[in-house]
Amino acid sequence: MGLLDGILGGVIGAEALSLVKGYIDKHGGIEGVVAEFEKTGLGQQAKSWISTGPNLPITSEQIQQALGSEKVKELAAKFGIPVDKVADLLAQYLPTAIDKATPEGKLPPTQ
Repeated sequence: MGLLDGILGGVIGAEALSLVKGYIDKHGGIEGVVAEFEKTGLGQQAKSWISTGPNLPITSEQIQQALGSEKVKELAAKFGIPVDKVADLLAQYLPTAIDKATPEGKLPPTQ
């Protein structure tokens, strides 16, 4: 995900960058993340991040609900981030990451 490195490198800290990148990579890229959010009733938010319109916000509680506590714990352990910060960081930076990676309002082509 070199694209995200360049886009977000100056915007967010290394801790959040590695978490967001890792989460997106582990879930099949942006398309996989959107599919996961759709399954949990948050598809409207995720699709807004891809579109050229305004990004709908997502709360850390919604992230926690969408991922489940086990996945949040896995991400915390993998990236060395306190469990209580994982959902906060994803809620804060995931919309921006996906928005910046889809500037034309379309999912990037799969490789």
